[in-house]
Amino acid sequence: MSIREFVVLGTASQVPTRLRNHNGYLLRWDSEGILFDPGEGTQRQMLLAGVAAHDLTRICVTHFHGDHSLGLAGVIQRINLDRVPHPIAAHYPASGQHFFERLRYSTAYRETAVITEEPVAADGVLATTEGFTLSAAKLSHPVESYGYRLVEPDGRRLIPARLAAHGITGPDVGRLQRDGVLDGVTLDEVSEVRTGQRFAFIMDTRLCDGVHALAEGCDLLVIESTFLDEDEHLARDHGHLTAGQAAQVAAEAGVRHLVLTHFSQRYTDPSLFGRQAREAGFEGELTVAEDLMRIPVPKRR
Repeated sequence: MSIREFVVLGTASQVPTRLRNHNGYLLRWDSEGILFDPGEGTQRQMLLAGVAAHDLTRICVTHFHGDHSLGLAGVIQRINLDRVPHPIAAHYPASGQHFFERLRYSTAYRETAVITEEPVAADGVLATTEGFTLSAAKLSHPVESYGYRLVEPDGRRLIPARLAAHGITGPDVGRLQRDGVLDGVTLDEVSEVRTGQRFAFIMDTRLCDGVHALAEGCDLLVIESTFLDEDEHLARDHGHLTAGQAAQVAAEAGVRHLVLTHFSQRYTDPSLFGRQAREAGFEGELTVAEDLMRIPVPKRR
């Protein structure tokens, strides 16, 4: 059975708190498991969330600040310890190649798994599979940072009434889907476009073109909201977003489900982030992330 869900492993920015681990997120997308920004402690959070090393097929790092990458050492060594049999692709800013290498080989261990290094040097497509296209867009942060976007190809949804009108039933339905035409009836005549699902992951950044491009039309958008709106000057100075800014981006992009995360330890009431997101005009489904949450990707429109 295909599963599409987002597993929250950690939600704290800069330093962990008593209730929030450093960043760490897993997107389950059918047979793929994409680990985003494994901060310190991610390996343990995976254990608590029921995520195994064997579940991972890709690792995507937005940038090389410690709260987004210090967990790489432990996760990579766990992948090798557990002898994960399939290759795992690692995407990260090319300018941080030396950081990736230091983390990958920070201590002695036996390499048993294949981890392919696929650094990101510019906006564009990173990988294309049967289930999705993965792309990246540059963000605005003091160190080079990229956000990631996953788009499922559009498909076709059969309309029973149209099939019946043409007398197409049983095995002929499969033949029509396979061949695109049956006895002069085309697939387009008895179906409609089924828009593919879209997901984006946006971490440390100011408002910029990349933020808007990544968020456009997403079914599920995971985005940082480090600061509350009254501290917008701090967000701008340190290269971050406020809750209101993140929500406004989501509203303008037509996002269906908005997930706010990466909260500064200066705030003790997480409900304020949700309140400010609503005040900014976002009307879709809204989640203020907490560690170990599981968030389903919304069903297709």
